[in-house]
Amino acid sequence: MRAPLHVFADTSAFGTALARAARRRVAPVELHRFPDGESLVRVRAPIGSHAILVRALADPNGRLVETLLAADALRRAGARRVTLVAPYLPYMRQDAVFRPGEPVSQRVVGRLLGAAFDGVLTVEAHLHRVRRLAEVVPGRSRSISSAPALAAWLRSRGGAWLVVGPDEESAPWVRAIARGAAARAVVARKVRHGDRAVTVEVPEAVGGARAVVVDDVASSGATIAATARALRAAGARSVDAIVSHAIFAPGAEARIRAAGVRRLWSCDTLPHRTNAIGVAALVAAALPRST
Repeated sequence: MRAPLHVFADTSAFGTALARAARRRVAPVELHRFPDGESLVRVRAPIGSHAILVRALADPNGRLVETLLAADALRRAGARRVTLVAPYLPYMRQDAVFRPGEPVSQRVVGRLLGAAFDGVLTVEAHLHRVRRLAEVVPGRSRSISSAPALAAWLRSRGGAWLVVGPDEESAPWVRAIARGAAARAVVARKVRHGDRAVTVEVPEAVGGARAVVVDDVASSGATIAATARALRAAGARSVDAIVSHAIFAPGAEARIRAAGVRRLWSCDTLPHRTNAIGVAALVAAALPRST
């Protein structure tokens, strides 16, 4: 019998899809919160020596602690190796000290996860100054690109797309999506002025284009909104948007719609009503083969 996936309830939709793609069962992780806010987790005894834990780490401060507790519980229940599948992995953006007195949050969280797990799999970790997740999270850690799933989704919709990335950091990813979708790619220029204030310039002619903005994370929605406004001003016929991780803080979706985005789609790494693109098959293909 193949080892099950140990899945937290808040990630049950993705965990179920992953289990189906990997031909495994789901073993629910029980979670109890005490009146003082502390958490207690209970896991089922793992089958075999390698346990796989599945949890998306949105709303990260509490979930990180509970996930670390679950890793300890799995080891005490008999697992010699524990892998975390975190379809969304937080704290990857703070990868440098931008102002005196700040931490490098990416490194702090990476060390915690590396100490608790033998490896971490995630989708589209927000990595800028490092190339591989294993440089941040020690062990057999990997960030899986959602580009094949996004490209397949655009192909399935038909027509000629203009795939637009909001900044130069997104260029390789955007071009990979465009190649897979047999589309043209454009990379915009972004200047960030704050959490919810950005300006975007589209450097190429887009008159009459059927544009789709692609971004890895949407939290405030400011980047997608600014890119959509720039595309509209440059003459795009229509503007849609796709995000890998639909965080969408309050007001974000309305901000994006108000900027002229016609349709908004997201991957299923985080549950949201815009979920349309499944990435479970990509993650299933990357699971360790020994379990």
